Amino acid sequence: MRRPHRLMPLIGCCHIRKFRGYALKGRGSVSQDGAEVQHSLSAVVADSDADRLAVTSEALTGAGFAVFRAQEADELASLLHREDPAVVVAQGALSKVLHNPGVPVLLLLGQDDSLDVETLESWRVADYVMSPVRSEEIVHRVRTLVSRSKERARSRGEVEALRESLRGVSSAIRETNDPQLIADRVVRGFGEALDVDHVWFATFQDERVPTIRAQWSRAGRPLLPARLGESENTITAIAQKLWAEADVLAVTDHRDDPESAIAKALKAWSNELDPVSTVLLPVGESASAMGIILLSTVHERHEWTRPEIALLQHVAGNVAHGLIQGNLISAQQRVLHQLRQLDKAKTDFLATVNHELRTPLTSITAYLDMIQDGSGGPVPESINKMLDVIARNSNRLRKLIEDMLTVSMQDGSNLDLKPVDIAKLLQVVVATLRPLAESRHVSVSVTESPEDIEVTADEAKLEQVFTNIVANAIKFTPEGGRVGISSAVSSSKDGGRAALVKIADNGLGIPEHDLPHILTRFYRASNATSAAVPGSGLGLAIAHDIISRHMGRMVFDSTLGSGTTVSVELPVGGP
Repeated sequence: MRRPHRLMPLIGCCHIRKFRGYALKGRGSVSQDGAEVQHSLSAVVADSDADRLAVTSEALTGAGFAVFRAQEADELASLLHREDPAVVVAQGALSKVLHNPGVPVLLLLGQDDSLDVETLESWRVADYVMSPVRSEEIVHRVRTLVSRSKERARSRGEVEALRESLRGVSSAIRETNDPQLIADRVVRGFGEALDVDHVWFATFQDERVPTIRAQWSRAGRPLLPARLGESENTITAIAQKLWAEADVLAVTDHRDDPESAIAKALKAWSNELDPVSTVLLPVGESASAMGIILLSTVHERHEWTRPEIALLQHVAGNVAHGLIQGNLISAQQRVLHQLRQLDKAKTDFLATVNHELRTPLTSITAYLDMIQDGSGGPVPESINKMLDVIARNSNRLRKLIEDMLTVSMQDGSNLDLKPVDIAKLLQVVVATLRPLAESRHVSVSVTESPEDIEVTADEAKLEQVFTNIVANAIKFTPEGGRVGISSAVSSSKDGGRAALVKIADNGLGIPEHDLPHILTRFYRASNATSAAVPGSGLGLAIAHDIISRHMGRMVFDSTLGSGTTVSVELPVGGP
C-alpha cells in the first residue's frame, strides 16, 4: 500500500479558555553511579531490533523520560499491565498487543512494514516514523504526542464541566412551568457556563408559546434592546432557515466578514452591540422555530466547538419542550382559576337566590296554612281545591330551591362520618315517604337483611340519597304499583364486604338511550317529560355525588315498561 510520509494527528487542536489541571506521575531511575534521577514522564519502548531499541531508549532517556524496554510482544504486554506510561514507542510488528492502549502511541516502521490506518485511527492519539530512526525526530514526535494527549484530556475535562453546567440549566428548566422563569434561567445558565458577554432570548409570535424576552449580560456590560425592531424579519428568517436545516449559526469572528447579513442585522438592531463572536441558536418544535437565543462576546474571540454546539442544541430542545408545556399548564391554570371564580359566583348566586326565594315562600306557605286551617273564616270547597294546588306547587318550589342549593354546596362540604345502621335508616326513609306512596296508591315494602349492617357514613346525606331514590321510584310507578326495598351484605369489586341496598319498582322504566345520561344534573328521561312526571332532574345526580364521596357506587338495571332497579353499594366500615 502507499504510505504517506506522515500521519496527521487524529485529534483537532482548539483554543482552550479554561481547563482542569492535568498531571502525570513522574518516575525515578538509577544512574550509573547509583544516584536516583527523577524523571517527569515514563515511556515504554518495544523493538525486536536491539540496535534501534538502544538508540530510541537513549534518545528518550536523554530527553528526561524514564524508559522501560521490551524486545518481544509478551514483554510489551507485561510492561503495559504493570506500568502506567505516558507514551508507547513500539515496532510495528509488536503493536498487535496494543488493542486499546489508552496512551499515545508512536509506531516504528521499517521500509517493508505495512500500516493499518484504521487501527491507527482507532487509537486517537498516534503517529509513526520510518526507519532509519533519528534521535531528534523520535523525541520531537513523542513530545508532540504527549502534548496532544494532555490537550485532549484538558479538552475532555472542559467539555465535561460544560456538560455538567448545562445539565444544571436543564434541571432548572424542569423545576418550573413558568415560561418567563424558564427563559430567565436559560440566559443566565448559558452566560455563566460559556463565559460569554451577552445572552439574549426572544420568542416569535406563535400560538404555542407566549411572547417572552429575557437577557443576561456580564457585569459592566449594557443591556441589549428588548425588541428586535427593524431587524426582526431578518433574524426571524435566519432562525427559521437554521431550524429547517437543523443547524446553528456560529461566527468565530465577525471582523472577518463585517458585511454579512447577520452582522448587519445585529449592528442595525443595536449600535452598542459590536460582537466579535456570535451564536444564533434556534428554538423550535415540529416544523418551525418559535424563538431564538443569541450568545455573543464583544472583546475576545470564541472558538465554538462541536461539543459546545451539541450541548447548546440539546438544552434548546429542553427549552422548547418546557416553554410549550409551561404555556399549556399556565393556560390551564388560568382557566381553572376562572372556573373557580365562576363556581364561587354560582354558589354565591344560588345562596342569595335561595335566601331571597325562601323568605317570601315561607310567608306564602304560612298564610296558606292559616287559610286552610280556617283562621280567616270558612273556606268553600272549590277554593280549598285551589289552595291544595297552591300548596303542592309551593312544596315543589321549596324542594327545587333546596336541591339547587345542595348541588351548589355538594363538592365543598365535608362528610360528618359516624356509624350508621342501614336497617334503621331505611325505616326512617320509608316512614317519611309513606304519605307520598299512599297518595299515589303505591305499596312500599322493606326486606331487611338477616344480619345487622353498619357503615361509616354521613347519616343525613345517606338519608337524602335513599329518600331521593325511593321518592323517584314512587313517582315513576303508576297507581296500584309496588316498590320493594331490600338490604344485604355482598362482596365488592376489591373483594371487601359491602352493604348492598336495592330499590326496585314496576313503573315506567328508563329508555335505553337515556341510561348513560340519567345521572347528569338537570337531565330528565324522555318518558318522564312526556308523562308529565314532576321533577328537576337533580335527585339522582345528588344521590350519585354523595355515594361517590362515600367510595360507593350506583348501578341501574331498567327495562322500559317493566320497571327499574337501583342498586347502591357502600363499603362496610366506611369510605
